[in-house]
Amino acid sequence: MNYRHAYHAGNFADVLKHAVLIAILEHLKKKDKAFRVLDTHAGIGLYDLADVKAHKTGEWRDGIGRIIDITPSQQAAPLLAPYLDIVRTVNGEGPLTRYPGSPEITRRLLRPQDRLTLTELHREDHAVLAERYAGDHQVRVVEIDAWLAMGGFVPFKEKRGMVLIDPAFEEPDEYRTLAAGIFKATRRWMTGTYMAWYPIKDQKAIDQFYRMMIDTGLRKMLRTEFHVARPTKDGTLKACGLLILNPPFTLEAELRGALPWLTRILAQGAGATGTVDWLTPE
Repeated sequence: MNYRHAYHAGNFADVLKHAVLIAILEHLKKKDKAFRVLDTHAGIGLYDLADVKAHKTGEWRDGIGRIIDITPSQQAAPLLAPYLDIVRTVNGEGPLTRYPGSPEITRRLLRPQDRLTLTELHREDHAVLAERYAGDHQVRVVEIDAWLAMGGFVPFKEKRGMVLIDPAFEEPDEYRTLAAGIFKATRRWMTGTYMAWYPIKDQKAIDQFYRMMIDTGLRKMLRTEFHVARPTKDGTLKACGLLILNPPFTLEAELRGALPWLTRILAQGAGATGTVDWLTPE
C-alpha cells in the first residue's frame, strides 16, 4: 500500500485523524507548562488540492470536501468544530483549495513555549518541509527514519507532549514495526500520549496487531475504528483506525458524540460504521 500523504490529503481518514490530533493538543494546552510534539511521518505540512497527486485520487472530495460547508451536530461539534475552523482559516475567504497536514495543524496550535519536532525520511518531502519551517525556532525538521526517532527523541526535555505516528504502510510487516516502535518508545517515556494511525484492509493483520499491542502489557489504550463502507475487492481504503495511548480523559466521549454524524455524512456505501472502545483499560 502506498500512503504517501500528498495522494490522500483531506480524505475521510485525515478528517478523523486530524480532529483527534487537535483534541489532544487542546487538552495539553490546558496546563501552562510547555509541551513538545513529535510527528514521525510528517509529509510536507500543507497540501494543494489541485496538485497532480491530490487530483489523481480526488479522495479529499469524499472527506473534507463533504463537511467543510456543514455545521456539525451538537454532539459532533466538540471534536469537529475546532478541526473545521483550522481548515477554513488555512483557506481564508476563498474556496477549499488547500489542506493542512499534521505539521501545519500542530504549528498553528502551539503556544510560544511549545515545540514541534518533524521527522520525514522521503528526501523530496523533507526538503519541502524544511523550507516551509525554515527560521521557525519552535519547529525542528529532521531527515531520519521514524522508528529511530521514536527510540532516540523521547523522552522530551519538556516532560509533556505527544507522539503522532502515521506510517506509509508500504512494507508487509509495518504493523509489527508499529507495535515494536510504540513499545520501544514507552520503555523510555511511559507518560506521554501516543497516537498511531493505521489502515484497515486485512482483518487478520489488524487482529494480529491488536494482539501484539495487548501483549506489550501497556495500559490505557483507546481504540477507534472508522469504516465508510465494506472492504472492496480492488483494495481501495475504506476503513482506518487510531490507537491512542494515554488519551485525554474527554476523548472517548467526544468520539462517541462525533462518530455517528461522521459516519452518516462520509459514508460511501453499505457497512459504514464508527466504533470506539478500550483495547486495554487503565
